[in-house]
Amino acid sequence: MAEQAKFLDGNLFRHISVMSFTAATGLMAVFFVDLVDMLFISMLGKEELAAAVGYAGAILFFTSSFGIGMAIASGALVAKALGAGEDDLAQQKVATSLFWGVVFGSIFAGVVWLNIPALAALMGASGETLELASSYLRIIIPSLPLLLIGMVGGAILRAHGDARRSMNATLMGGAVNAVLDPILIFGLDLELTGAAIASVCARVAIATWALLPIIRHHSGIIRPKVAQLMADLHPLAVIAFPAILTQLATPIGQAYVTRSMAAFGEEAVAGMAIVARITPVAFGIIFALSGAIGPIIGQNYGAKKFDRVERAFRDGVVFTALVVVVMSALLFLLRGFIADVFSAEGIARTLVFLFCGPLALMWFFNGLIFVTNASFNNLGHPFYSTWINWGRHTLGTIPFVILGAAWFGAPGVLIGQAFGGMIFAAVAVIMARRVMRVAREEAVEGPAEFQRQARLLQLFHHRR
Repeated sequence: MAEQAKFLDGNLFRHISVMSFTAATGLMAVFFVDLVDMLFISMLGKEELAAAVGYAGAILFFTSSFGIGMAIASGALVAKALGAGEDDLAQQKVATSLFWGVVFGSIFAGVVWLNIPALAALMGASGETLELASSYLRIIIPSLPLLLIGMVGGAILRAHGDARRSMNATLMGGAVNAVLDPILIFGLDLELTGAAIASVCARVAIATWALLPIIRHHSGIIRPKVAQLMADLHPLAVIAFPAILTQLATPIGQAYVTRSMAAFGEEAVAGMAIVARITPVAFGIIFALSGAIGPIIGQNYGAKKFDRVERAFRDGVVFTALVVVVMSALLFLLRGFIADVFSAEGIARTLVFLFCGPLALMWFFNGLIFVTNASFNNLGHPFYSTWINWGRHTLGTIPFVILGAAWFGAPGVLIGQAFGGMIFAAVAVIMARRVMRVAREEAVEGPAEFQRQARLLQLFHHRR
């Protein structure tokens, strides 16, 4: 019996809200545990530990971006097949996506693991902080294939419209981490090593709970043949490669920001690390929105319901604005409490207050980029996401951070980073609207290349 594509009917704003909130609940559970990690480490009273987490976090962001790219590709292919009513094809995409995710994740993890000290030093870490960050990363990086399974599995569940079970997988990972963190960090006095071991155990839990619902509730996982694996490698790579490049732009841009902040001392880096932990907890819904709206656009694009594709995009923008305004107001009211909880003093406290003030509102523009990237990836233009993200994290980051640091010091680093996002968000929206218009026209009139050839043929006959 064919599985009904969930997003082809019903209120789009409700679909977006339900998918985003359920996905965000799982994401924020993981991000909240990261925040608790930072809190526990701050309680140890060793500034170099907090700084080491800041440097390591930039590299972990880099590795997880690889997984996000694979998940985007997997979700887009499965959602489009489901929208077109091709359940057997969707089941095949599930199996091949998981296989290639593990293969490429293992290779990528090996490359990063061999270069951990060099990467941490590139972030600006040195001395004891460099040693701490490297030892922390050596434990976590080998578990990247498990993270890939969890991310790809979660994307496949969302492509089926099963946001609740996708959420449960990340909730389980967060629960495991939350239980093990105090035991390992304080009970066994393992400090950073304990936090790293807890993170690996959490990844095992996420991978397990992402796979079980696919096996039990969504036709299972077939054993793909070699011919299928090779046949699906190209369509997966066509989306995954630019999606991975897109995601890698963010940590590379963040790495430059981290290195710029390092010039102002470890207290500034520790303050930025606190902001980095607050951000995904505060705006987890916006992080989740990209993955949530992608299957909605993908299913309707597969079914050629272009009115719903365009309405989903507009509703995504409205949803982003509402979330950012509410969360920014909450952060502003809690800014003193947040700084006190992390014992932030001096420049670290200044950075926390800055983020919990005007910079939080700037997250609307990051949200716009997330929505447009999801549109590009699911409408067959993944390289547009690549161009936007790389532009935003190079031309939209480096010159603005340099100017901001020169004019305002450490706070200027964050101000410059936020300001560049405004420009590229505007460009992204213009491009997304054009892509949706062209997709509609091609569905009605045929591909642009076919139209061009037809016009040439008509002109030829006319001249004869």
